[in-house]
Amino acid sequence: MNVVAVAAPPPVPLALMDVLQITLLVLVGAGATAVALIRSPVRQVIALSAYGLLLALLFLAFQAPDVTLSELCIGAVALPILLLLALAKVRRREE
Repeated sequence: MNVVAVAAPPPVPLALMDVLQITLLVLVGAGATAVALIRSPVRQVIALSAYGLLLALLFLAFQAPDVTLSELCIGAVALPILLLLALAKVRRREE
């Protein structure tokens, strides 16, 4: 019995994937810098959520779907919600 292995071509040309990955890496770097430079806590949390979304897109571009789902759930949704709730509670106590 002869078994012939057939390699399927990648769904996206490799050069285009490299450009996408490099672009996302630059955007992630810019997003991290923006999160660090923003002084307003609420705006910083919103930027952190956008940064989590960029990271999820980067992980997807690097073909890591399990890490992508984790980052979407934790980094882009759960962590910003917890931080916003904590900020609201701190502000309520200050008043």
